[in-house]
Amino acid sequence: MAAGAAGEPLRLYAVVSGVVQGVGFRMFAQREAVRRGLSGYVRNLDDGAVETVVEGPRAALEEYLARLRVGPLGAEVRDVKVEWGPPSGNFHGFHIRY
Repeated sequence: MAAGAAGEPLRLYAVVSGVVQGVGFRMFAQREAVRRGLSGYVRNLDDGAVETVVEGPRAALEEYLARLRVGPLGAEVRDVKVEWGPPSGNFHGFHIRY
């Protein structure tokens, strides 16, 4: 589901795979989210991927997703699985989870 007007809050769930651990990907994702005023989290998964759940206006989420597809210097993003949904409103700020 990718519905939602430009200013209507949405939730983006994404799993980024490739060479995305050990290259500063979580800090990169946090910086990009904070820069856009988004809330949520990013964390490493046991299979080597990085998961992020983020909420905010659709336009800001689209920008964030575009940056995830590139990643930081040293990363090699091979795939990004994306799911859209309604926001929970449970996040305050954006955090790296360990």
